[in-house]
Amino acid sequence: MMQRSFLFVPGDRPERFDKAEVSGADVVVLDLEDAVLPGRKAEARAAVEHWLADGRRAAVRINAVGSDEHSVDCALIARVRPAAVMLPKTETGDQIDRLAAVLDGEIPIIALIETALGIWNAGEIARAAGTARIAFGSVDLEAETGIAQDHEAMLHARSRLVLASAMSHKVAPIDGVTLKVDDAEALQADIRHARKLGFRGKLCIHPRQVSEVNRLFLPGEAEIAWARRVLAAAESAGHKGAFQLDGALIDRPVIDRATAILRSTTSLEEGE
Repeated sequence: MMQRSFLFVPGDRPERFDKAEVSGADVVVLDLEDAVLPGRKAEARAAVEHWLADGRRAAVRINAVGSDEHSVDCALIARVRPAAVMLPKTETGDQIDRLAAVLDGEIPIIALIETALGIWNAGEIARAAGTARIAFGSVDLEAETGIAQDHEAMLHARSRLVLASAMSHKVAPIDGVTLKVDDAEALQADIRHARKLGFRGKLCIHPRQVSEVNRLFLPGEAEIAWARRVLAAAESAGHKGAFQLDGALIDRPVIDRATAILRSTTSLEEGE
């Protein structure tokens, strides 16, 4: 099943690692970047290495290319071999290629795009062989550009990431964080908006956000019922070209969408 929830945990807070592991998040992201003060980076790396060396599985967000910490972080992940690496402020496909070479191409890379240049180069980043998936850093993009962090203002940036992922045949992208951790309605609205645009996952900054992310990024009952009706009608029609259902044209792309919806629910039931 597609991974939906990505829960950040500060790398210098090892007392939170075990709690994050049992939060229900599809992916725990041990953060060596924004969540850790400059003077605590070494301490965070040591804590992350100790926890992962004990057989735990998590992704690691390293520091950006060009930062003082980047090469030290790369040496760490080459040793501990995390489940995935998140590269913040990804701006070019070459950055992904160079990181993939350090990892021998064996560890998935999540390209976190959060700058104007990164948004502009989204297609190039998505096409990079080492890019497993794209994530959206809306907070940093707002800080750099002044674009308001609301649904309408960020529409262009989000749409570029969805289209870049699709044209490169990569998994649908991961949406950015909802900062209001105590506002369930804001979280739900953000998830529904992102899902409507084509995102299929979300970055989380608190464990209480995880369950809603997991729930709302799955097809709803009405969507599942529609998909079942479409596939049943296609079977009755003998899968021979296009046909109508309730006055709507049903052809191969519609059938493929219905199939994908039911496949995602089957994966959930099988615990994949």
